[in-house]
Parts: sequence; structure tokens; C-alpha cells
Amino acid sequence: MSKTQIAFVAAIVIGVAGVAGIGLTRTAFQAEKGRAIPAPVADAPAGTATSEVAVIAGGCFWGVQGVYQHVKGVTNAVSGYAGGDKNTAEYDLVGTGRTGHAEAVQITFDPRVISYGRVLQILFAVAHDPTQLNRQGPDSGPQYRSTIFPANDAQAKIAQAYIDQLNQARAFDRKIVTTIERGRAFYAAEDYHQDFLTLNPTYPYIVYHDLPKIEELKRLFAEVYRAEPVLVKSRR
Repeated sequence: MSKTQIAFVAAIVIGVAGVAGIGLTRTAFQAEKGRAIPAPVADAPAGTATSEVAVIAGGCFWGVQGVYQHVKGVTNAVSGYAGGDKNTAEYDLVGTGRTGHAEAVQITFDPRVISYGRVLQILFAVAHDPTQLNRQGPDSGPQYRSTIFPANDAQAKIAQAYIDQLNQARAFDRKIVTTIERGRAFYAAEDYHQDFLTLNPTYPYIVYHDLPKIEELKRLFAEVYRAEPVLVKSRR
């Protein structure tokens, strides 16, 4: 079922419940609450670089992009695809689950303000559930897998060390299934996917699955939360 179909069904259910006088709460549909987890022990030291790029995947890119657009130190967050070939980096094709792509987000950040390890901590604590295999919430298929696409060996080592740390600490009820896929190119998604959360705050899928993530970011990472999002379209 596509995100559009899920949103349509959710809207119908809520509408029917309202007409019938059923007390259907938003929590029946919304994302799980974030989880307080330890920061990575191994992280990149602060240096003189002013910009770094991280590419991560954690289910539908609308919500993941929306989360990082509200993080201090992030200068851009672009929804797109990673893991497959350039000629299949199209939404309808990726949605078949047969392209090797995952819905991903390319995050450009200032490492003097926020570290790569902190970016990963937010991914695991707020942006998605890293224990769900080839699915995330209502979305299923390998295109919704939990994946980190490291830009270099240093990022790969930090990511693997953090996954090992969280598993050893039993930070989650189940083992983390996040994969680390090296050497994969990122391709920006279609324009209508960019800034989707901010531009469509009443869209049922956003209301029930993604806006709660922003609240959890604010609750668990108040020191890096920014109220005004950094939008892709404002940079063009």
C-alpha cells in the first residue's frame, strides 16, 4: 500500500469514526514515541571543516527529512534515493521494491555544530525504529529499510561502532537491523517530495506518522532543536 493509499484509508477511518461517535484517538495511528538512547562513544572529533554530508534511510523520507530540517547545524536535508542505479531513481520505480534503492535523505551539516555521531543518534532515537526489517510503520518493502550510506571509512566505522554499542547496551527491545552500505550514490527525489512535511502539515500520513517525530525531537534533543526548518526550496 502506498503512502497516498495509507493516508486515504486513515482519513476515511477517522471520518467514519467521527460520524459514528467513536472516540478514535490520534495515537491509534501515530508513530511510536522516541527513545532516549546513549550518545555514541566513538565519534568524529571536531575539526576545521565547515561542511559534511551524511546519507541515511529510515522509512518514508518525508518524516526523516522533516526531522533533520529541525536540527541545529543542519544546513540542508534533501529527500532522495540511494542503493540502486541512476536510471531507476524514480518514485514509481523505487516503490516496486525491486530497484535496490531505499528512500533516503542526504543531510548536509556543519560538524562544528553537530557531529556525525549525533546525526546517527537522532536517526536511531527519533527518526525511525531501527529494529524493523524492510519496513517502517505502515510502509513495507526493501525501499523502506533502515540503512546508513557512509561517505567514507571514518563514517562507516562510527556507524558500525554505534550499532554495536547500542546492541550491547540493549538500548532497544530487539536487535538493530540497520545495514551499512558503502559506495552508493545518492539521487535527489522529485521536487514534489521536497519539504513535504512542512508544506503539507494536515496531510493524514504526516499528521499521524511524522509530526509526532518532530515533537519527540524537541523533547529528547531540546538543545539541538530549531523551530524554523531549513527548507530545500529556500536554497534554490
